Amino acid sequence: QVQLVESGGGLVQAGGSLRLSCAASGRTFSSYAMGWFRQAPGKEREFVAHISQSGRSTNYAEAVQGRFTISRDNAKNTVYLQMNSVKPEDTAVYYCAANPTWGSFRIGATQSYDYWGQGTQVTVSS
Repeated sequence: QVQLVESGGGLVQAGGSLRLSCAASGRTFSSYAMGWFRQAPGKEREFVAHISQSGRSTNYAEAVQGRFTISRDNAKNTVYLQMNSVKPEDTAVYYCAANPTWGSFRIGATQSYDYWGQGTQVTVSS
């Protein structure tokens, strides 16, 4: 099992930057592919970004491509989401999630991830 704790959320002006962190417990963090998702009020949880176990492969939702960067530090059991040029529509609760699958899987599907953090609120003011 792995436990996930997000941090770094807050209030930021449009055009600004924010970095989210997700700290994982346990010694097997490097065996999990990691994802970031977000959920705005009244909307379904949606995929934001994914990173493979090694960090060599990343994927992004079209809405954040070119603005957000996912990365991980396996020595620190942490995955990050660097958010640049944020927009009001980026306002949501952001969740990190872990998937133990090696190889291909549906990276954008919430059902693919076994473990979730409690979320961190990001609010972008216009």
